[in-house]
Amino acid sequence: MAVNYSAKEEADGHPSGGVGVPGGGAVGGGGGGAVKTRKPDNTAFKQQRLPAWQPILTAGTVLPAFFIIGLIFIPIGIGIFVTSNNIREYEIDYTGTEPSSPCNKCLNVSWDSTPPCTCTINFTLEHSFESNVFMYYGLSNFYQNHRRYVKSRDDSQLNGDNSSLLNPSKECEPYRTNEDKPIAPCGAIANSMFNDTLELYRIDNDTKTPITLIKKGIAWWTDKNVKFRNPTGDGNNLTALFQGTTKPVNWPKPVYMLDSEPDNNGFINEDFIVWMRTAALPTFRKLYRLIERKNNLQPTLQAGKYSLNITYNYPVHSFDGRKRMILSTISWMGGKNPFLGIAYITVGSICFFLGVVLLIIHHKYGNRNTSADIPN
Repeated sequence: MAVNYSAKEEADGHPSGGVGVPGGGAVGGGGGGAVKTRKPDNTAFKQQRLPAWQPILTAGTVLPAFFIIGLIFIPIGIGIFVTSNNIREYEIDYTGTEPSSPCNKCLNVSWDSTPPCTCTINFTLEHSFESNVFMYYGLSNFYQNHRRYVKSRDDSQLNGDNSSLLNPSKECEPYRTNEDKPIAPCGAIANSMFNDTLELYRIDNDTKTPITLIKKGIAWWTDKNVKFRNPTGDGNNLTALFQGTTKPVNWPKPVYMLDSEPDNNGFINEDFIVWMRTAALPTFRKLYRLIERKNNLQPTLQAGKYSLNITYNYPVHSFDGRKRMILSTISWMGGKNPFLGIAYITVGSICFFLGVVLLIIHHKYGNRNTSADIPN
């Protein structure tokens, strides 16, 4: 006998008369049980009735957007590019790979060379440096972003934890201990700290006048005051605080002898802090010293002859690296970097060009009647 039921009942999954199930009665209207259904709840979300907005792209909305982006980005890019070009920057490569370089004699220097190798490079500044000058050291082909290198440190030890001082993290291996003594600071980053000494002199009538280089204020405030701490105890006696530890393998002296000033010694030495902030790319620069402007009527570094005296301690020839000294001023956007201005100009020009092309296409083909004629 045929069974008839409505379409609504079929959509609900069961006819109104009930469906027989093994071992029991009927489920449905006649069985008294709950009707089972896989139909989603009747809500706006599950039934996809939520309000939605979809923009309709027309020539009247797209073309002005292209022109507006172009007219905004191009002036911004020009401004950034001009600002970057106004930054004074002078760079000296003192690696010494060239036979004619004064530092060629120091090319194969080792970490423990005694006495240290020194060299002098004379140079001329064609233009004056008006504002504060920042002295950087730069390294090339040095991969501070290597995973094992980045992890090779103990942040608890660097934050002044006394237990970590004598029991460094295993992440520091193989620079965790030396001669059965814990290394402070431990790890590959600290062990490879840059230790060249750079001195700058102005030459005037064969007279060398030293330029004052400020070694404080080169590290991030959060690093200096939050992340790095000397071990707890008598802060005036760092020798006692670091008792029972030894210096990193490549260091000529222990960490408590990095500087004569107590507020710039030990783990809070700013040269050390700057080095511990690893670089993302194999070619990088790090801030070394500051040259402050003393007189607003005179430039910080006048155009003329200068001399760079280098105590060459840091070996880079073994891994084909290079070393540089950079003098640079800054602007409101930081150091010299023309890429951002070029990027703005490029994107703005492309948008403006596309706007012109699309306007021509719209003007030529936009008024055509695309509707097909329906024959009678």
